[in-house]
Amino acid sequence: MKFSSTDAPKEAFQVDPFVVSIVRYREPLSSVREVVELCSGLDRLPPNGTVFLKPNLVFWVDGSAFPKWGVVTTSRVVEDMVVLLKEHGVRKITLGEGIVSSNRSIPAQAFRSLGYEQLRKRYGVEILDIHRRPFEQVDLGDGVKFRFNADILHSDFVVNLPVLKTHSQTIVSLGIKNLKGTIDISSRKKCHAAPSEKEFHFMIARLADKMPPVFTLVDGIYSMERGPGYDGRPRRSNLLIGSQDVLSADMVGAKLLGHDPAHVPYLAFAARNRGRTPDLSDVKQVGVVLEGAASFHENRFLFNEEGTLPLPLSKMGIQGLSFRKYDYSVCTYCSLISSPILTAIARAWKGASWNEVEILTGKKMRPSAGKKKTILLGKCMVQAHKENPCIKEMIAVKGCPPRMKEIADALHLAGIPVERSFLEEPNRFPAMMLSRFQGQTEFDEGFYQIKS
Repeated sequence: MKFSSTDAPKEAFQVDPFVVSIVRYREPLSSVREVVELCSGLDRLPPNGTVFLKPNLVFWVDGSAFPKWGVVTTSRVVEDMVVLLKEHGVRKITLGEGIVSSNRSIPAQAFRSLGYEQLRKRYGVEILDIHRRPFEQVDLGDGVKFRFNADILHSDFVVNLPVLKTHSQTIVSLGIKNLKGTIDISSRKKCHAAPSEKEFHFMIARLADKMPPVFTLVDGIYSMERGPGYDGRPRRSNLLIGSQDVLSADMVGAKLLGHDPAHVPYLAFAARNRGRTPDLSDVKQVGVVLEGAASFHENRFLFNEEGTLPLPLSKMGIQGLSFRKYDYSVCTYCSLISSPILTAIARAWKGASWNEVEILTGKKMRPSAGKKKTILLGKCMVQAHKENPCIKEMIAVKGCPPRMKEIADALHLAGIPVERSFLEEPNRFPAMMLSRFQGQTEFDEGFYQIKS
């Protein structure tokens, strides 16, 4: 894979400054209208064009009882954007998302819970689970090839609606990263199977390159620290960011989250691919002053100095266990199950050292010397080390993703007596995370509903 800047998007060589608007969210419709108008966000929308709307849903929990703030795009912003599109005379609007789930009924549950059925009835919006739709391979240049949803490729215009969040692997997750939800599962896995972290970011940087014209509106009504999932820390930030240029929106979004775009590898790659620099020197920011609105959001989950245990577990005094710090090769499927596993382990700790157990995740980790039991979590780890002579006692948990019941079995086999029901009942952990927000009125579930 060559790290060059060939096949740069045509808009990369624009002479005028790229305009990015920032507004404070105050009320339905008018706030979204303001952020769109300030950056002329719909100026490239062709007459009678077809529009593909891409929210950020990431994943969904069966039963929907989990904290959505800062995790998924608010239904408020989605509906307001649909209203503006209809005002511009758009007749065909398609909303599509590729939610990560082994349960094929989950996307329909998510769409229903978020009120998207009302979008269909009220505005004629077509709602698509892209995993049930055709994909087409796209050559993005420099050896990067992904299979994209055909509906978005053949639309005339894309409205990209990411959430303002940091990300444990990519530092920030905004407009470019949101488009990862339009590629098929094999393409997503290809990203996490990249030979190096550098190449992982290099591939992510290309996601927007062959899209139709894109307007990006970053939904920061709720932002997220330590995203992308609901185990992070959401904030009520009341910010909306808009731009006709997805890279400019992302660079401003990164600054609002307290991160220098030049230090976000995939944004630096994306800037170079477009003949730009990630210093905002060619960006004209209008609306709310960026510096006054910025607030640092941590992206990393903290670990002990050795990187062998999350800091909260290390502070509990847990001994005889290694659950090493995640790397870029952990895909979305396996990253989603890490927090409930770690919580179950913490609940199982009674003060006596466990028997030198090591848990390996992702695709790149290698077993450590001196461990008595090694749990290989997921298909990728099992394939990588099923014949590794360094492993004294192997406990393989196959599957992509591995099933929680089998994970509980493996932990018990390793001498870690986790509460089985905590892992095997899918709503236990999400409900526990939701309970953190009880009585906090700023976290309003109404933002994720569309009234009939």
